[in-house]
Amino acid sequence: MKVLVAVKRVVDYNVKVRVKADGSDVDIANVKMSMNPFDEIAVEEAVRLKEAGKVSEIVVVSMGVKQCEETLRTALAMGADRAILVETDTELQPLAVAKLLKAVADKEQPQLVILGKQAIDDDANQTGQMTAALLGWAQGTFASKVDVAAETVEVIREIDGGLETVKLRLPAVVTADLRLNEPRFIKLPNIMAAKKKPLDKTTPADLGVDAAPRLKTLKVAEPAKRSAGIKVANAAELVAKLKNEAKVL
Repeated sequence: MKVLVAVKRVVDYNVKVRVKADGSDVDIANVKMSMNPFDEIAVEEAVRLKEAGKVSEIVVVSMGVKQCEETLRTALAMGADRAILVETDTELQPLAVAKLLKAVADKEQPQLVILGKQAIDDDANQTGQMTAALLGWAQGTFASKVDVAAETVEVIREIDGGLETVKLRLPAVVTADLRLNEPRFIKLPNIMAAKKKPLDKTTPADLGVDAAPRLKTLKVAEPAKRSAGIKVANAAELVAKLKNEAKVL
């Protein structure tokens, strides 16, 4: 069984994001970038499936600028077999990424596509669902456990009311949630070996996909700073302030 895993290059989760002075976008100049944490979980799950003998090949794919090669090399060091970079300087929105993923899946013919449930930069939570719809495949989103069989995959999903178990017929799309696994620490020999693994490059034009943005960002702003807390003398005063000042009652 072949598994296709999508990974995204994002601002590292430890970095405090700042907005540009003109409010046009987030400032990523000289900022540490890394693999989207949910995508890292997706790669780890694919590697574990391969170690369990249920997967024969893991192909990782990323879309974006040339620097995405670093993200793909990280995935290769984790245990993926080969990588594909869809190189473009165009801003890629969820629908464009889904179309590109479909094109890559049509070419690679995987039985399973795994990706993070969302990226921590836009928090859109759309790409997995859109990809499944475009491919016409079953989907198991927000997965906290994945069990692959010969022709099916059983996914335990995290939902508002608790957990839901769905059984999907392959091929299928699965999006990884936080509690699916804990990604492994990458050892230096694996990092060196990853440099020799194949990494192919293509473009949206080569795949026949129009990746032009459909949405326009008008303004980006930081959240308003929280005001300092105050002490109240009694419950009556608290209720009064919640009702008259905070307007939450």
